Amino acid sequence: MRLYLINPSNPLVSIANVSANRWNRYRVWKPLSLMVLAALTPPDWEITIVDENLGLPDYHSIPRPNVVGITAFTSQANRAYQVAAHFRRLGVPVVMGGIHATMCLAEVLERVDSVVTGEAEAVWAQVLDDARRGGLKRQYDGGHSAIDRFVPACHDLLPGRYAFGAIQTTRGCPLNCSFCSVTAFNGAQYRQRPVLEVVREFRAIPEKRVLVVDDNLIGTHPKHVARAKELFRTLAAANLHKQWIAQATINFADDEELLALAAEAGCRGVFIGFESPTPEGLRELGKKFNLARGRDFPASVRRIQRHNILVVGSFIIGLDIDEPGIGERIAAAARQYGVDTLNTLFLTPLPGTRLWDEMNSERRIALGAFPDDWKYYTLTFPVARFKHFTPEGIVQEMISCNRRFYSRGGILRRVWSALRNQRHPLLSLVGNLSYRDNCRLDRKIYQMLSWIR
Repeated sequence: MRLYLINPSNPLVSIANVSANRWNRYRVWKPLSLMVLAALTPPDWEITIVDENLGLPDYHSIPRPNVVGITAFTSQANRAYQVAAHFRRLGVPVVMGGIHATMCLAEVLERVDSVVTGEAEAVWAQVLDDARRGGLKRQYDGGHSAIDRFVPACHDLLPGRYAFGAIQTTRGCPLNCSFCSVTAFNGAQYRQRPVLEVVREFRAIPEKRVLVVDDNLIGTHPKHVARAKELFRTLAAANLHKQWIAQATINFADDEELLALAAEAGCRGVFIGFESPTPEGLRELGKKFNLARGRDFPASVRRIQRHNILVVGSFIIGLDIDEPGIGERIAAAARQYGVDTLNTLFLTPLPGTRLWDEMNSERRIALGAFPDDWKYYTLTFPVARFKHFTPEGIVQEMISCNRRFYSRGGILRRVWSALRNQRHPLLSLVGNLSYRDNCRLDRKIYQMLSWIR
């Protein structure tokens, strides 16, 4: 039996096209969910993982599979349907899963043979058994997997064209921010894999650099932080010589022991969602953790950087509280905080979020010709109607923000600071140049303002 597991591309996403930008190799991640499915697949299946971000294969010339499995974020949905249609025309059953399939079940069911909602660990064996017998059900619900169902991913099925490997050590998030669908998909319970199991999987990853895909590696509760410390100690003791980056909330900066252990374990960078430069904006987004009294963001960033860990700061443009000039204001806040790179996104209502429910009920979804318009839901295009901005106005705010932060002088100052402080200057340079190049590519697409109907 031959199984294809496919991660569809999105031609509009400049960071997910390795051939479009030489720096994108450092920003394209392995499709970890497909690697986990491969690990769950019985050995009598011949498995091929296809990551379209590395280039589009000629599906007409490759051997015909018995089953195709497709995963997709919302921005990949349109391409996923195109791939599904090709294989269904050949009589090959197509199973689709992932967050979009879970949040838009009725839409997906119209375009594939079977849908897996939720996390697949509990049902994947049944899916394949039913497919083998020609009796696929229309829907399988995996729900939220128990810790004992987590399995290490198959890290040896993809070619060595990635700068980073990938691993997941936790699932779930209790924060439930209005713009984020993680809680809806993975639940509010923070589930943690056993430390020794995580370290064993780290050891099996062939790449020297690793992305930890957890939505929040250290959690929000003292017992979560204690577990993170245990993980970092064990990783350091294993002496794996891995360098890794992760996502966390700003409380990552609150514990010097945690920072020291993370650095010793190989942490080289952390992605932190600052989201808004104002308390009013944070309240609008439900970003409670950033609203702690007395929080000094520049001091927090400096504490992280003192441990030679780079900080990527993320902000959102287009909140109802935002007014003209917000782009410059975000760039100024990012410079004041001292982040090493800035990732600014448009406020985007994604299915499954409270933001989607609110904007949809208020008829503020500007790009709503689905499924075709899903390709714009990358967080890098204005898909909504904003309170204080025209489409052209919000685009100019984004351009102004990126031009100000990623000026040549700004990049030189940040890279020089990283070099002077021995804080991974090469990673700093790669990150800044990658963001700068992709901002330039995005500006070309912003000229297509006929999107907004």
